[in-house]
Amino acid sequence: MKNEQMALLFSEATPYIQKYHGKTLVIKYGGNAMVNDTLKLAVMNDLVTLTLLGVRVVLVHGGGPAINEMLARVGKESRFVGGLRYTDKETMDIVQQVLAGQVNKDLVALLKGRGVGLCGMDGHMITCHRKTDADLGFVGEIEKVNTALIDHLLDDSFIPVIATVGMDRDGIPYNINADTAAAEIAVALHAEKLVSMTDIAGLLYDKNDETTLIPEVELAEIERYKQEGVIAGGMLPKIEGMADAIRKGVREAVIIDGRVPHSILLEMFSDRGAGTMFYRQD
Repeated sequence: MKNEQMALLFSEATPYIQKYHGKTLVIKYGGNAMVNDTLKLAVMNDLVTLTLLGVRVVLVHGGGPAINEMLARVGKESRFVGGLRYTDKETMDIVQQVLAGQVNKDLVALLKGRGVGLCGMDGHMITCHRKTDADLGFVGEIEKVNTALIDHLLDDSFIPVIATVGMDRDGIPYNINADTAAAEIAVALHAEKLVSMTDIAGLLYDKNDETTLIPEVELAEIERYKQEGVIAGGMLPKIEGMADAIRKGVREAVIIDGRVPHSILLEMFSDRGAGTMFYRQD
């Protein structure tokens, strides 16, 4: 890159660096960016860069592919209801082992000493009860997010890396959808921005055609997109969580393409942005 191009990039990024300095960014991390080692390393390097620039970064992760792989090893079929994983007792044991163990610590190891691995059971961070609007087994609905542990880590410039396993008041663990958990954590932290990394360019009008990307969605439009089938399956909890976060005070929420290297930095620090932004008109 020529010096002039580098100078232009820094010039473009400067107002955004100022905007986000000292602010909290919650990133829901999942999809291909989690299973491709090159992309994974790029994402972790980007998070360290954001921290060095004064952004308070919280990483909330899923681990669907790793859970599916472990279930297949024990001969258990993965099952989904309305975009959420059906979680019986045996599946819950595997979710807890894979998410809070293997996946979480693999990510922490890539953060160059900046990451601290947690799950929602640590410090009573995520208190939940059994989700009752559908038969999903040990799938939790969040009652409360206690940010004390997260705040301590952020104040010391660490990156909390949170696996979305919560527990009820009796200490029973529950699987919590990572998109929903990220949104609730963003609300509790009064985050400036919620970013969801996924395997597509953003919300597509035709899921098989990336030229149909919808760059912006006002909250009032969401119900229509649901009725038209544009928002369906795994997109339902993702977008419902983002909409709820905005209603509760998170300023910005965006879905970005985790397959694109450095998509977080492109979204945060450039005029072009990326993916689909959700906003409220007022």
